[in-house]
Amino acid sequence: MEGQRLGGRYQLEARVGGGGMAIVYRAKDLVLNRPVAVKVLRSQFGTDEDFVTRFRREAQAVASLSHPNVVGVYDVGQDGDTHYMVMEYVEGYTLKELINRNGAIPVEDAVEIAAEICDALDHAHANQIIHRDIKPHNILIGKNGRIKVTDFGIARAVTSTTITHTNSVLGSVHYFSPEQARGGITAEKSDIYSLGIVLYEMVTGKLPFSGESPISVALKHLQEPLPEPRQVNPAIPQSVENIILKALVKDPTLRYGSAREMLDDLETCLLPERLNEEKIQFPVDDEATKAYPVITQEMLEGQGRTGTPSRQETEEEKAKRPWWMKTALWTGAVGLFFVLAFLGFNLVMELFPSVPEVDVPLVQGSERTVAEQAIRAAKLVPHVVEEASDTVEKGMVISQDPSPPMKLKENAVVTLYVSTGQEAIKMPNLVGTVRTVAENELKSKGFKITDKTFTEKESDDVPAGEVINQFPPADQEVVPGKTEVLVEVSKGKAQVTMPDVRGDTLEQARIKLFKEGLLIDETAIKAEPSYLYGEPNRVIHTLPYDPGMKVEKGTAIPVTVSNGQYPADAKITSTPVYVEVYPGEGEIPVKITVSDARGDNQVVVDEKITESRTFDIPIVLSPKKKATIKVIRAGVELSNEEISYDSIMY
Repeated sequence: MEGQRLGGRYQLEARVGGGGMAIVYRAKDLVLNRPVAVKVLRSQFGTDEDFVTRFRREAQAVASLSHPNVVGVYDVGQDGDTHYMVMEYVEGYTLKELINRNGAIPVEDAVEIAAEICDALDHAHANQIIHRDIKPHNILIGKNGRIKVTDFGIARAVTSTTITHTNSVLGSVHYFSPEQARGGITAEKSDIYSLGIVLYEMVTGKLPFSGESPISVALKHLQEPLPEPRQVNPAIPQSVENIILKALVKDPTLRYGSAREMLDDLETCLLPERLNEEKIQFPVDDEATKAYPVITQEMLEGQGRTGTPSRQETEEEKAKRPWWMKTALWTGAVGLFFVLAFLGFNLVMELFPSVPEVDVPLVQGSERTVAEQAIRAAKLVPHVVEEASDTVEKGMVISQDPSPPMKLKENAVVTLYVSTGQEAIKMPNLVGTVRTVAENELKSKGFKITDKTFTEKESDDVPAGEVINQFPPADQEVVPGKTEVLVEVSKGKAQVTMPDVRGDTLEQARIKLFKEGLLIDETAIKAEPSYLYGEPNRVIHTLPYDPGMKVEKGTAIPVTVSNGQYPADAKITSTPVYVEVYPGEGEIPVKITVSDARGDNQVVVDEKITESRTFDIPIVLSPKKKATIKVIRAGVELSNEEISYDSIMY
């Protein structure tokens, strides 16, 4: 059903789990734009009106629950023949997966988890909701460590309907309470018993009762004494064992009176003064080992039809019988009892022969065929269930049920959950989104982000930061974990280096800028006096764009040019410089430089002379810049005269 939309609102994206009654999908709520989990009833139950009615009623009741440890139910609906329930999506793993992976959990962690489950049950029971299927598979552990109890409502709907219609009991037999196994009425104390089994499994790493068939396990819940947890794991404090023993006592009247009472015990059991408390004791119940059948309507009706003889009829029959007939009847009855007992014993021995127990091998993480061979080699029967997985390679065992250190009878079934790999999805459309949105979208779909995923590219049309192109293209079928994604992100327009046009004429500057892909901002040309350039239309500066900086291609550059005048505070003058040539020297090279307000080391004279000569050297002074005149004759510096601003008078 991946890709299907339910109720015009919930887009199914990928299957994340399933059981005998329903399949769970990760989906997107298109109205509220959030991830949700959608539980879809299997088609064979959708035609049972009684079941559907109960399912909807119970689901709506559970939707009224509001507790941090309960997976919230948002909506219940029907799309054609498909009945579904919309729930909170919890990203993480199940408690069963944690136990399978790590074995026994540290007692402190197990008690904390049990307390959160118990708190959720207390809230549900206060709202007249019985879970009836508490097991590690229905306990979710989010990435933030929050414990969430799921499958409220559907468990009650399944149990109610199947008992009414088939007089049988469905569910997880390893976590059954004795009253559930007997097919009787279940209430809050059945949830407490199931939670006790979960706590037992957490602190020991194994289940208290196992067998080669569901019936044999159910009988053990009814008849066999509980293997004490401290015999399996001596590190368990006596206070914690006492909680388990009280939750798992077969007589419901001896169990905790409520989930709140058990929660109070869990919250204090690890206090130092309680760790070594006395072991809890219960009254011996001689009736505990007896198995009682369910009282059915047929039995009641049969009793009515048969009737009970009156006292008068009985006395008349007794008076008519001779004494020897009584003796014969008693003798025959006793003999028949022993014969039937003998035959019954032999029949039971034939039906239930002694079968040795074997250790369940650990095959989680193995390749499918290797795992199946290992299970068969242990004289067990593998049963494969295929599931999609974002993290486990195709053909590898994701998990197994049961797992070590459990023992099973020979030829018992071990379920192997084998990965089919990641499911193919449609490639999301990233073009036009900004980089952060594109990256989050890829991560949410399970794609791997590397240094090569995003590359930057110049674009004259797409704003900086937006996605220009992607590979694979949008809507192409891809497997996220095996697909390399390449995304081009716009850097904006091309960057060019700002040329130095200072001192150029306006036309020269226009040509230089054009060659680099830049323009002069004709509306921002300004003319002002300048010490540097006495000639008009010489570029003084291009602020804020300095020479050498990176500028977007096509930018219009503001230009400030000289107006051919010096500033009002400039002092313009000249000074004579005499250079002497001695007889017989011939040509003498002369170089005169001026440093003043117009710039440094301006060459004003560079020629050869054959006779002594006086040069008139122009200078421009500003309040902040004095003038320096250097005279170099035949490579030798003759003078270095300084002229200050204050020494010149108008």
